Amino acid sequence: MCARLRAQGHSPVALGSKDCDLTCPDSLERFSTVAYDRIYHLATWTQAGDFCLHHPGEQWIRNQQINTNVLAWWQRCQPQAKLIAMGTSCAYDPAFPLTEENYLCGVPIDSLFAYGMTKRMLYAGLLSLHRQYGLNYLYLIPSTLYGPDYHLDGRQMHFIFDLVRKVLAGKLYGSPVVLWGDGYQCRELVYVEDFVTVMLALADDRDNDILNVGAGEEFPIRHFAQIICDLAGYDFGELEFDASRYVGAKSKCLSTEKLGDLLPGEWRVTSLEEGLGRTVAWFRAHPESFAPTGAGPG
Repeated sequence: MCARLRAQGHSPVALGSKDCDLTCPDSLERFSTVAYDRIYHLATWTQAGDFCLHHPGEQWIRNQQINTNVLAWWQRCQPQAKLIAMGTSCAYDPAFPLTEENYLCGVPIDSLFAYGMTKRMLYAGLLSLHRQYGLNYLYLIPSTLYGPDYHLDGRQMHFIFDLVRKVLAGKLYGSPVVLWGDGYQCRELVYVEDFVTVMLALADDRDNDILNVGAGEEFPIRHFAQIICDLAGYDFGELEFDASRYVGAKSKCLSTEKLGDLLPGEWRVTSLEEGLGRTVAWFRAHPESFAPTGAGPG
C-alpha cells in the first residue's frame, strides 16, 4: 500500500509494532505536530491457526487498547484526517447473510468471539466519533488476504501461507505435509494488491461507510492445496489431513454486491492461479520462510 501511495505522490509515514506500540496511550503523540490527510488503521493483535482459542482475554485487552488509543488520538489531534480502518470477516455471525448491514448482528463463532467483537467495537467507535464530532471514516472488511512479500516475523500466518510453506518444505526437504481439518472447510481469498486497489479507489470519495472486500466465491482447502501442489511440483496424494485439529468456521464468503455497485468495471479479482503463482514464486525466492529448523538451502 505504501508503495502505491508513494507512486501517487503521497508521503506516507509507515509504522509497525517495532517502532510504535499502539497499546500505549501516548504512542502517537510524536506525530501530532503534522496534520495528516488520511490515517490507515490496519493494526491488530492476532495470529492465524488456533491462536484465538488460547488468547481471548489478551486479544480483548490489547485490541481494545490499540483501537481506543488510535481513535482517541484521531479525534483529539487529527480531526481533519479521514480514517480508513480494517475490519474482519471473523466478526460476522455465520447464521446471517454476510452482508454489511449484518455486521453487528448476532455473535461471532465462539472460538473467534473476542477478536471479532473487538473489531465490532472498532466499527462502533468510528460510528460514535462521526456522530458526535463529524469525523470521516471508511471501514473495510476483507476476506483472507494473501500475496507475495508478506510478513516473515515468526507469527502464524493465514492458512494459505501455511499451505504454501508446508508444500514447499515437503517438496524441497521431504518434510511431511499435514494440513489441519479434513480439507473440506471453505475459504475466500483476496489478493492483497486487489484490496489495496479498493482502499485507494475509495479513500477520498466514500465517506462514513462499511464495505466488504471479497472475491465473491469460496473454495475448499483441498482446492487451494491442489493448485499449490501443481505449482510446486508436489504430489497432492502425499498430503495428510488431520481432522482433529482446529479449523475455525466451516464456510466464510462475503457478499460483494455493494462493492460491485460502487466500483463497476473497476473491481478486478486476481485469479487464484495468478495470485498463488506469484505467491509461491515469492516463497521460493525466500527459502528461509519455509525451511524446517536446521535445514540448509539444499
